[in-house]
Amino acid sequence: MSSDCLPQDEQRESWIAHAPPIPLNPTADFPVNPPTFRESQLDIILRRQRTRPQGGGGMKHASVPSSRFLNLSRDFEFAGWGSFSRIALTAGDHAVAEQQPGVANRPKLLGQLTASALSGNDVLGGVFYTLPAVLAVAGVYSPIALFASTLTPFLWRPMMEELASALPISGAPYSYMINVCRKSLAIVGAALLLLDFTASSVVSAATAASYLGGEVVLPFPSFIAAAVVVGIFALVSLSGLKESARLAFVVLAFHAVTMLMLGVLASVYWAKIGNTQLRQNWTQGKAPSGPAVARQLFSGFCLGMLGLTGLECTPSYIGRIKPGRFPLVLRNLHLPAIVLNTLMVTLALATVPLTTLLGGADVLSAVAEVSAGRWMRRLVVADAIVVLSGGVLIGILGVCELLKKLAHDRIAPQIFLNALRFTDAPYISVLAFTACNVVMYASSGGSLSIVSKMFSLVWLTVMALFPIALLSLKFNRGRLPRDNKTPLSVIIVTLMITAAVFAGNVAIDPSTAGYFSAYLIGVLAVFAATQNQVRLLHVVYWTYDQYPVLHRWSVTKAWGNSLVGLMGRLKRQPICILVKTDEINHLLHMILYVRENEETSCIKMVHFCDEEQCEIPSELEANARILDEAFPEITIDLIIVQDSFVPVNVTSLAHRLQIPTSLMFMSCPGSHSHYPVAQFGTRIISL
Repeated sequence: MSSDCLPQDEQRESWIAHAPPIPLNPTADFPVNPPTFRESQLDIILRRQRTRPQGGGGMKHASVPSSRFLNLSRDFEFAGWGSFSRIALTAGDHAVAEQQPGVANRPKLLGQLTASALSGNDVLGGVFYTLPAVLAVAGVYSPIALFASTLTPFLWRPMMEELASALPISGAPYSYMINVCRKSLAIVGAALLLLDFTASSVVSAATAASYLGGEVVLPFPSFIAAAVVVGIFALVSLSGLKESARLAFVVLAFHAVTMLMLGVLASVYWAKIGNTQLRQNWTQGKAPSGPAVARQLFSGFCLGMLGLTGLECTPSYIGRIKPGRFPLVLRNLHLPAIVLNTLMVTLALATVPLTTLLGGADVLSAVAEVSAGRWMRRLVVADAIVVLSGGVLIGILGVCELLKKLAHDRIAPQIFLNALRFTDAPYISVLAFTACNVVMYASSGGSLSIVSKMFSLVWLTVMALFPIALLSLKFNRGRLPRDNKTPLSVIIVTLMITAAVFAGNVAIDPSTAGYFSAYLIGVLAVFAATQNQVRLLHVVYWTYDQYPVLHRWSVTKAWGNSLVGLMGRLKRQPICILVKTDEINHLLHMILYVRENEETSCIKMVHFCDEEQCEIPSELEANARILDEAFPEITIDLIIVQDSFVPVNVTSLAHRLQIPTSLMFMSCPGSHSHYPVAQFGTRIISL
């Protein structure tokens, strides 16, 4: 049917929907190629876009109301039209960027030994509370169970190394999760990590206090002694990270010397008495049947993995470890743990009667007293108090890094970024963590048993985050450069082992699941409130809006106006997305991520354009205008930065726009990228 046969309106729409025909004769005066998007102006014709006011403002009127509130105009939901601008970074912007850590490739603070010492006090100090727990359920089969459990990090180490090489960012595994999957899952990981640090510090401090109370008569209850231990190391942390790391190294060295002395003296005593005590213990403690042996081995394997607590803390401060040292740190923590746990439990069974080991006495203290006398027992007790107190330090350090990361991501309040002038210590984070320790210990009734049970499940769940994060990285961010790649079979086997050990710990004492769930729900409720402030305020105002009488009282009306102003201020906090292409589907996915995961009504869409080869994608401006109209609740500003896309320029732009780099989002870099993502400090939100 020809166009002449169509009604007049359809003829007009048919004409609008098609571009003018292009002549096929190359000698004609018309161009061979079709006009560009900008030249044709078909974006305005096809979309019938309303002309925007020259001075800004205005609205895109719709046929349906754009506000869910009865007493607010549609202006409340409309964020305003976006803008297009070009900027050039100044020398002042570059000067500020050069002062930021990591931009100028400054050397990291922690080397192999000091980085190992921070987590080493937790990993190697776990022998004091792991051995009694394993002996209680595994008996004479404890050496086998402990040896098997300490071999499991051979599965985790390659995964942790791959994640660290891809994303060497402090705050892991939260920092891994937020870059490879949804933000909601990352917040769950942050809650688990916060519980892990807190429970680790409480257990270490309370165990140290119990050792002290077993040797001397304290003038106050043991829970006060635990609070004193936490307070002392909080003051140490306020003196600065560098001093804390050196102190941790001294504590670890003292522990290593003490354990070496105990191992030598116990071995000499074993050689002196022969295998008589070992045979007696075996005869007394062997299981009557095969299923009973398997049950004891499995229970011992489940509890024996607690001897590795602290290994999960190492990635939390990876941003402060020198490049290339992280695999060495994991090795330094893992191999000594295998030797220490297996050797000490074997020496205990060879030198001390089984009834004594199962009678609640400290295992290593009993070994020391039998092998060398009272003086060695006192040295071991002193070592237990010192090294377990050092375990508090890693908890404080890990929480400080985590809260700093959460504050930059606007999940935690910005007050956690405050630091002391002279030591640069995050004092608000340290004080808040100390308060969390007190709350957790007090809510458990001062029971070390309750906190320890909860700690076992939290630790296992945190360790499960590493294979989950790596699986998400392989699926969602497969282009991200990294040093090595872990086989998929290793990830699946690790997840299966973690699930089995988790179920085994719950089977040993089902009440652990209740404590774990209660603490996790509490922390998640706090994070959900801080992450969804605007949504919660919307609910509060909507409830207030349902009662018209409240709008007639001056007091409540003023309160409602202040609530509207607060919601507006919170939503005006800008977010930056760094774009390279003009493909509208890619731009749309990035904006949808921001809308679903961040509370903002202002997006800065930034494209870096090198001054020498300035090639702006032809459809970028038009597509930005389309998206700006598609999301009336978000203002989308397109900014062209006349400079190259390098870390120092991204940091300079962050200073120019007053947006932290943690709130600058980008797509996943590929193998062609000349800079690791850690130097940018940005978040990856798309493939």
